[in-house]
Amino acid sequence: MPSRAPGPAPTPPTRGTALRHRLAELRGGGDVPAQPLDARALAALAANPGCRRRALLDGAGVDKTALASSLGSPSGFGQSQFAFMRGNAFEARVKADGGAELLRLTHGRLGGGPEPVPGESAVPDLAAAGPEGRAARTALALREATESGGWTLLDHPMLALDVAGTPAFLEPDAVVVHPDGGWTVVEIKSFPMIDGSADAAKVGAAARQAAVYALALERVAARLDPAPSIRHHVLLVCPKDFSNLPTASAIDVRKQLSVTRRQLARLTRVEDIAAQLPEGTTFDVRRPAAELTAAVEAVPATYAPECLSACELAFHCRTRAREQGEVTALGRSIRGELGGLTTIGEILAAAAGTSGDPDDPAVATLRRAAALRSEALAGAAASGAA
Repeated sequence: MPSRAPGPAPTPPTRGTALRHRLAELRGGGDVPAQPLDARALAALAANPGCRRRALLDGAGVDKTALASSLGSPSGFGQSQFAFMRGNAFEARVKADGGAELLRLTHGRLGGGPEPVPGESAVPDLAAAGPEGRAARTALALREATESGGWTLLDHPMLALDVAGTPAFLEPDAVVVHPDGGWTVVEIKSFPMIDGSADAAKVGAAARQAAVYALALERVAARLDPAPSIRHHVLLVCPKDFSNLPTASAIDVRKQLSVTRRQLARLTRVEDIAAQLPEGTTFDVRRPAAELTAAVEAVPATYAPECLSACELAFHCRTRAREQGEVTALGRSIRGELGGLTTIGEILAAAAGTSGDPDDPAVATLRRAAALRSEALAGAAASGAA
């Protein structure tokens, strides 16, 4: 028989394709959908860049809520259905009539051109197939709006941001393009603004979230010539006092933007973390709890009390941190004061004088505190005996 000519060699997978396949395996296979990375998750990730566990799970799109339940440590936070519905109703009111009220508030707080005329502002259609298509459509709409020289409201645009080597698609409530060409991120929240001020913790969380959006907008602006200005003040829109009427405040996010940019740059690439895992590791929540626990423990975590309000796996990580006597379970500030002492056992031994360098300021402070405690207890015992 005549020899058959060899067929074309198979095309090796590209680096991006191989990474997507690997991340799908970590989730449990191609039939398990990836959970999208939103700005809230990215802000929490940027606040704790040393946690490889969260970086990998978020990068792979693992459902951390389901994973925590499978581990026996269900998540203790989330938004109620009532709050979700109330927030949607308030956002719809703010954006009614082509965003006339929202643009009026934007002009009143941030300026950027003549006062917007109701009905004359643009609200482009941002619909497209898939997040990549929507991100491309948003970039085109931003360019066209900047060139138009008028007021434009982008309702739920889609922005892309590379995070530790994997793409994250982000959807802010709105982005406003001013007649002067500047871009403003708009955050719409349902918590009240009473007498012009709101809860500081909630405002801080909104500012960190808005900083992630501003960072993604910078990536879009960098591809335009000349690059438009991304305003470092974001517009926070909330209900006024105890009504459902909208009011707004301009929040300076330069500090949050700088921190977020620096912290996201510090994240270890997801593919590097995945490469260090044992063969066959998966976070498929359909697997037995013991197998899932081993998989999770194979990825180093950096727990801190702040994780309780930001990560679905916080209860699981807190339990492990306490079992191992990690100082980080007491808080980052305490951990920073103790230098090279990283476990509760080391701290107690240093305070008791059985270990530790006496010239170490942390050890000396602990021993002084232990001596003062002993004196106080002795004094109390003497007073009781008398």
